Amino acid sequence: MKHTVHEIQLKNGAKGLFIDVPGATVMDYEVNFVAGDFLAPKGKWDTAHLMEHLVLAGNERIKNGRAYNAELEKNGAATNAYTGGDYVGYWAECADFEWQRVFDLLLAGISSPLFLREEFKSEFGNVKDELTAWTTDHFDNLRAELRQANGLFDATARERLKQLKNIRRIDVINHYKQTHTTSNLRFVIGGDLRGRRAQLERMLESIKLPKGRGRLKFMIEKPNNLEKPEYIFRPSVKSTHFYLFTYALERLDDEQRDALWLVNNMLTATLHSRILGEARERGLVYHVGSRIHLDRSYSSWLFGAQVIPKNSPALFEIIVRELQRVKAGDISKEDLEAAKQYAIGRYQRGAQTVSGTMNGYASRYYYDSVIEDYQIFPDKVRAITKAKVVEAVNRMFTDKVGGLGLLGNTKTRELAEPLSEAIQPLWQ
Repeated sequence: MKHTVHEIQLKNGAKGLFIDVPGATVMDYEVNFVAGDFLAPKGKWDTAHLMEHLVLAGNERIKNGRAYNAELEKNGAATNAYTGGDYVGYWAECADFEWQRVFDLLLAGISSPLFLREEFKSEFGNVKDELTAWTTDHFDNLRAELRQANGLFDATARERLKQLKNIRRIDVINHYKQTHTTSNLRFVIGGDLRGRRAQLERMLESIKLPKGRGRLKFMIEKPNNLEKPEYIFRPSVKSTHFYLFTYALERLDDEQRDALWLVNNMLTATLHSRILGEARERGLVYHVGSRIHLDRSYSSWLFGAQVIPKNSPALFEIIVRELQRVKAGDISKEDLEAAKQYAIGRYQRGAQTVSGTMNGYASRYYYDSVIEDYQIFPDKVRAITKAKVVEAVNRMFTDKVGGLGLLGNTKTRELAEPLSEAIQPLWQ
C-alpha cells in the first residue's frame, strides 16, 4: 500500500508517526504508553491490566463505560486495548467519514477515566475470568515458568490469580497517574491524512494529561542458562508440550535479525519447510512453531510444539539435525531464495491494509524510536547472504545459554532428560 511517513514531535512531549495512505477509506489510531506489568507494585501483577480495562470505560465525557463504547462503535468503528510486560496501548479503527469523532472520543477515554467503583468491581471480575481461562493454556504457562527459571520477569496465570486479590482501586489510579503523561505517550495514526494533519496535531496537543518527565525506561534483563530441563507435571495432559530455546546475550543487529527470520521460514513457516515439512510428512506432529524476540540486552530463539510422547525423540532428531545443518552452512541457493520469496510475499500481504502498514512501523518505533523504512523491506531481504544467515544462526548459540522446558504427564517426565541430552550438541 503506497504511503508516506512523517514523525511528529509535539510541544507537550508526545511523539509519533503520521502514515498518510492516499485514498484509504478507514482511519486507524494507536496510542501507546510505557505502562506495562513491570511497573506494577510488587505482589499486584495485573494492576496495569485492570487499568487498561478501565481507561476505555466511564469517563468525564460519558460517565458509563457501556454507553461510551456504544457511542464509539455506533457506526461500525472498532476499539480495544492491550497490556504487556512493557506497554499499555489503546487503538481504534473507523470509517473515514467519522475520523474526527472517533479520535476525539478515544482521547477523551484515555485522558479522563473516572475509575468508577462499580466498574472496577465489574472489570475485576472480568480479569479474574480471563486469567482463569489462561490457566488451561499450557503453552502460556510453560513459557512463563521457563522465563522465571531463566531469571526473567514473568508470572503464570495461577500466580497472577493469587495476586489479583491484592489490587485495590487506588493502585490502579496511581498506576495511571504514574504512566499516563504526554511525554510518555507515543502514537501511530494512519489513513488518508490530506488536510487533517494540523487538526490531529491540535487534538493531541490539547489532550488533558500532565506532561511528566519523559518516556519511562524499560527493564534491562539478562537470562540465565538452565542446568537441567524445566518440567511441569500435568497428569491430565496426554501430549508433550515443549519449548526448546536459546539466547544470545546481546540484541542482534538488524541484518542478523532479518537473516534469522529467513531461517525461521526455512525451518518451520510452511508445510514444506525443513523441520515442519518433514515432521508432518512422517506423521509425527501437526505443527512446530519458532519465534524470535529481540530485547534490549538479549535475543531469544524458541521452538515449540505439542507432540505425542512416543513421537518426541524422532521430532527432536529432526530439529537438532536441521539446526546443525544451517549452523554448518548447509543451505542451498534454492532454499535461500525460497525463504526470501516467502518473506516478501508475507510483507506484501501485511501491507495491503492501513492497520497492516501501521504494524510494520509501530513496534520498533515504540521500542527505540527507530523508523524502519518499511517500503525497502523487499530490497533488504534480497540482499541477505548465506554468510549472514550462518553468522546469525551461530550467534544464537555462542553464549551457551538455553535449554528445554516440558509440560505433560508421567510419560513426558520420563522424556525430559533424554530430550535435554539430545539437544546439547547445539551449544557445542
